[in-house]
Amino acid sequence: MVAGELGGRRLDTPGGDGSRPSTDRVREAVFNALESLDAVAGATVLDAFAGSGALGIEALSRGAARAVFAEVAPAALEVVATNLSTLGLTSRAEVRRGDGPAAAAAGRWDLVLLDPPYGFDGWPGLLAVVRDRLEPGGVVVVESDREIEVPDGLMVLRTRRYGGTVVRFLTHPGAVA
Repeated sequence: MVAGELGGRRLDTPGGDGSRPSTDRVREAVFNALESLDAVAGATVLDAFAGSGALGIEALSRGAARAVFAEVAPAALEVVATNLSTLGLTSRAEVRRGDGPAAAAAGRWDLVLLDPPYGFDGWPGLLAVVRDRLEPGGVVVVESDREIEVPDGLMVLRTRRYGGTVVRFLTHPGAVA
């Protein structure tokens, strides 16, 4: 973990090439930006492509109230559950087997963290579901290898590039941020 109550703790990561963890540098920059937007404290968070759970766990470490971790890979689900247990976060977290759109449709979210494997091509459908399940003033973080087109009903707050990673912060038009 980068910061917060769990800063400095290490996480297990799934083996193989099925997940692409965010670097500490990118994660720190993302969460510093989110904190400047007052988007973390007390938030209900969806980590829709959880991998190791690093993004959602970082949110919990920095004061999010609750996080749901969605993942399709059984090995990654096991790693997320282990990381949450090791860090004492199971009471504030839920691990669900499923893809990003299904997880997004199953709740209302203040903060949505979207970091799928590079080459993911389901952005239009995923962002449409997320847009409809995002609370007023909520924030969506999109991490990809390219700028992702934003559908109607969402607007870009910020775009940052970190090497080959593009991070976009989205919200509803007119949201106070």
